[in-house]
Amino acid sequence: MSEPSGALSPRVHVHRGTVLAAAFWFHPGTTGATEARVRVLAAWRPGATVWALAGGHLLRLATPCKVAVDAAPGLPLVLESGVLTSAPLASKERERLAPPPGAVVLVHEGVARLYVPGELRQVDLGSWLDVSGWQRMQVKGLGAPPPALRHMLAPLPPPTRESFGPGVPALAPEAQRMLALMEGRGETVVARREGWFARLRRVFSRQPGETVAVRREGVFARLRRAFGASFAAASETAEMAQRRERTARVRRAFGLKPVQRGGLFSRLRQAFGARPEAAPGSAMTVQRQGVLSRLLAWLGAASAPSGATNATQGTQAAPTQAPPPGPSAFERMKAWMLQHTPLGALVGRRKGDYLRNLLEMFEEGRLDEALRHAIPLGRDPDPQAQLALGVPGPREQLRIQPRGNAGSAQVFGGGPAVFEALRERYRTTFRRLEREGRIDEAAFVLAELLNAAEEAVSFLERHGRLRLAAELAEGRELPAGLVVRQWLLAKDVARAVAIARRGGAFADAVLRLEKSHPREAEALRLLWAESLAEAGNWARAVEALWPVTSARHLARAWVERGVRTGGVSGAKLLVHWMLGFPDGFGAARGQVEALLSDTSAERAPERLAFATELLREEPSDAQAALLVPTFRALMRDRVTDHSLRLDMLLRRMRAMKEPAMAALRTDLPMHTATPAPGWSALTTLPAQGVTLEESDAGAHAVHDAVVLPGRRVLLALGEAGARLVDADGRTLAWFDVPAFSLVVSTQGDRALALARRGDVWRLSRLDLVARRASRWCDMELGAWAPTYDGDRWFVAVRDAVLMVDALADDLRSLWRVPQVGGAVLELAVDEQHLSFLVLHLSAEQDFHRLERWGYALEGGPTLRHRADVECRAGMPDIHALTADGEAVAARSVSPEEETPVRGSILVPFVSRPNHVVPLREPSRVGLVLGSGWSLTRLSAGTTRTTHLRDVAGNLRASVEFTGTPPQVVRLTEEWFVVHDLLGRVVWLDLHSGEVHRVPVA
Repeated sequence: MSEPSGALSPRVHVHRGTVLAAAFWFHPGTTGATEARVRVLAAWRPGATVWALAGGHLLRLATPCKVAVDAAPGLPLVLESGVLTSAPLASKERERLAPPPGAVVLVHEGVARLYVPGELRQVDLGSWLDVSGWQRMQVKGLGAPPPALRHMLAPLPPPTRESFGPGVPALAPEAQRMLALMEGRGETVVARREGWFARLRRVFSRQPGETVAVRREGVFARLRRAFGASFAAASETAEMAQRRERTARVRRAFGLKPVQRGGLFSRLRQAFGARPEAAPGSAMTVQRQGVLSRLLAWLGAASAPSGATNATQGTQAAPTQAPPPGPSAFERMKAWMLQHTPLGALVGRRKGDYLRNLLEMFEEGRLDEALRHAIPLGRDPDPQAQLALGVPGPREQLRIQPRGNAGSAQVFGGGPAVFEALRERYRTTFRRLEREGRIDEAAFVLAELLNAAEEAVSFLERHGRLRLAAELAEGRELPAGLVVRQWLLAKDVARAVAIARRGGAFADAVLRLEKSHPREAEALRLLWAESLAEAGNWARAVEALWPVTSARHLARAWVERGVRTGGVSGAKLLVHWMLGFPDGFGAARGQVEALLSDTSAERAPERLAFATELLREEPSDAQAALLVPTFRALMRDRVTDHSLRLDMLLRRMRAMKEPAMAALRTDLPMHTATPAPGWSALTTLPAQGVTLEESDAGAHAVHDAVVLPGRRVLLALGEAGARLVDADGRTLAWFDVPAFSLVVSTQGDRALALARRGDVWRLSRLDLVARRASRWCDMELGAWAPTYDGDRWFVAVRDAVLMVDALADDLRSLWRVPQVGGAVLELAVDEQHLSFLVLHLSAEQDFHRLERWGYALEGGPTLRHRADVECRAGMPDIHALTADGEAVAARSVSPEEETPVRGSILVPFVSRPNHVVPLREPSRVGLVLGSGWSLTRLSAGTTRTTHLRDVAGNLRASVEFTGTPPQVVRLTEEWFVVHDLLGRVVWLDLHSGEVHRVPVA
């Protein structure tokens, strides 16, 4: 601790009587260190902070309280003109010390010492508590438990054997062994040597045409094969010659030498398993290396581990994908054994025999048996696939696996020639089964053997197997639009709509249906528009419905509600109202005149959107009547607001072949002007500064605040409800539901109000257009996204992340990720991405690591990225996250250091510059990140400050509150708002740089 900035001996050393204490000072020299800590903990209340001061502990209260000095738990300090003092100071004494705002004056041992902001170090009270002997107990609330969350899209079970009809033959019991050997599922079955009687029974009971399993030959059989080749060659037929040629091709594919007649010793050595000399370049080529050198080469083949990218400050693009991990020790050992031991010859021989028998089954027309033993082919070879040592066993069932197979992939081996030959055989078999009308077996060949899932879906649809086609499309994770299309054709409308809402796949599904099924496409378009309207996205709902001319009358109510919502989307809907309905011109004339005659710069973007939408409409008398007043309004905006890009639009309007526009072309020559950059792009301007004193406090504590279109502000006032006010603070609507946190829709026409009720949160819906509120449900919540699209809301419950259906009457989820491995600290979402931070603890409940998950929402959600955020100083108490994955983690208090340790940045997983964030700020208590801006909350004494920075780290604005309540901030790409429990609310427009103060009366 540094020495105080000033000192003197005052006349009075302590306060007397009853005072309004803002802090208490506890001195260990009087009571002892342990007793001092006990008193601090006893006097602590939520919102209070503890600071190290003059060898003792300073407890700052969240709200000042009246206390008698002789009965106070510690030495009381009073807040006078923004300075904490432990004794009343005379005016001359105060002038001599000259304390700045936020300073502390402590009188100890007869001397008044001054401590300026920045000299104090905050104390982490958690380090004082010893909880090693505590036992965690499971508790249960006395009230009714919250309703169970229902999952709307439970995974469907795979189709059973009966789904493919009676023509599917019964399958052998070795099917699971084939999946284990080929794709890494299950345990490897170790072959046991058959007994003597079992082998005799199998040999003498074999039926004609039955396949015999390949096994090791006996001594006499190998001698016979070695010396009896001449007799067989003498009686060889043409068919035998073809088989020999096919066998030779198979052996060459697996790296084996062609069978040649050798000498006595070579044939004996080959018969009894000695290692033959391999051909150059084959799998059996012997490298002339020593054992030690080969072992060192094998051990050195491991690849370097990949980890999370640790970003530095500055502009940096998104990191590329880490290289895949190298082969494991077992894989390297297996590769070495295949190349340097007789195992390679044995594996090649077994696979060659298996493949020869398989090709013979196809050529002899034994399709049922051939399909049971067929080798599945992948569309693209996996670079991480492992070479299978065994051969496939026969399948138990000829059925399609809708969800594919899990596990580490393995390949059969043999090279492209083998797989091309198999692919040709499978295609021939598919065409033959289709000609014979065996649709289920033909679909099985496409989906399971050729891995042509989309072709199998189309084939099943063409032959009326609609439900199986939908199950296959969903299980194989085909494009979401195709999945929606198949479920709609299968008459499961509810599941089709749920999948379309989950992945935003309505537009893709409509395009896929319009060419082949126009009636179904029209029905899906109506469902799409209805879903958007229920979510409050009125403009997109009208656009989705508008191509259906027979249903445009349904959009009338949506247009009117969208216009009442205001903003850019409301201006677009004004055009539809004026030109899309017979009586629309007269009904909406007043709103259009008010928009075009308004001279304020705030509504200039609305006029630009109105003009753009007007030019998209078909020429008509009504459109011609709107061109001239719209053109005049844009010319006025072009003069007053140089940041708007209006020249291209004005040229299009002047070029129109309308008589009124011809007169304007003559009277108003067009001059090209370069648009001036907006405030957000002018980084050389001085930073905006706003300071609010305690005298600026409002009448109600503000727990949350959001800015809506039209400069309206929605305030959460706790148990007093929620209030909608205009730019001047006048109340527009009051919602009588408890509101401590707000989740606003991206359209700004509705919101969710949250209030804690014990272990659960009470959720209420706010309709900001109709101005009514209704209770929704009670729900357990750990973290949640601060915004939603009116349809889907992402939340975290314990160790699960859910997509909640915000339109349902009860609690339902459209998608979920169960058991992410820890508690979810924060979620961030936009139209394209979802990210969240997961805190992992060790078995002793200590900090282990912090992990970021990133999802793509289009057609999904689909997991795209997972990476750890490096935390050198242990569990971070400051963390920030963007929807595209940029994360910052740091600690504001370090027990070992007087200044915070340096934080860590994890760059976004999309290509954009990452933020330049000062990672070592002693007074920082919070951080919020956006795509283009960042907010840093600072606390020094009784001063609370929020700094706004752009991506490059330039300070653009600063909002300072004096007083003890902490600031609460919210950031979007259009504005940021700062408020506190004293009812002070300030927000800044990030486009124009204008600062707005909202009075709370």
